[in-house]
Amino acid sequence: MKIGILQTGEAHESLRERHGDYPDMFEALLAGHGFTFARWRVMDMAFPASVRDCDGWLITGSKFGVYEDHPFIAPLEQFIRDAFAQGVPVAGICFGHQIMAQALGGTVEKFAGGWSTGPTDYDFGGRTLRLNAWHQDQVTQAPPGAEAIASSPFCRYAGLAYGRTGLSVQAHPEFDDAFTAGLIDKRGRGVVPDAVLDDAAARLGKAPLDSAPVADRIAQFFLAAHETAAQPVK
Repeated sequence: MKIGILQTGEAHESLRERHGDYPDMFEALLAGHGFTFARWRVMDMAFPASVRDCDGWLITGSKFGVYEDHPFIAPLEQFIRDAFAQGVPVAGICFGHQIMAQALGGTVEKFAGGWSTGPTDYDFGGRTLRLNAWHQDQVTQAPPGAEAIASSPFCRYAGLAYGRTGLSVQAHPEFDDAFTAGLIDKRGRGVVPDAVLDDAAARLGKAPLDSAPVADRIAQFFLAAHETAAQPVK
């Protein structure tokens, strides 16, 4: 199964040598499930010719806001709607989670409660999973028909499911603690309040992250959608 990674942002240049860029992180996260990958830098207006160019799509995180006026926002929203219309599965992480919601009729805003950074516990249907967070924007109104599958006291819509066609999470299963520490140092200072960053830094390494079960859920989402699409019409 071929997964197309739609890159909407890039890791800080000082972190890329050690950790790779966002597509590298997602390929590592989803390794072992039999996927092949292709990449498009949609933030540079490099889009696939068709939603059928891959069997599924994954939209990365970004420093941009989905409500901002960037040239790639509108065509990416249309790409999402076209993929849904044709039954091609789409998964989104952070910015990807938000732009899927916005494209499909939800609301995304700069959250008045501030930033969520570092290791954070989320309720996934009664199961607590710890993932690294890095966001101030969040989905404040889910699109029609979307099911909330994860939440935290800070983020009501931390995960959304759209039947067999869409799956998204606000947190970053692709970020380990070392990368998050680098984010705090290279991108956080002067943007996120120091007290928030210091608290996040103090939580790093205190407990294992639960990236693996979230990666498995994303992989199973893609595989199930692909199997359904491959079944003959009776």
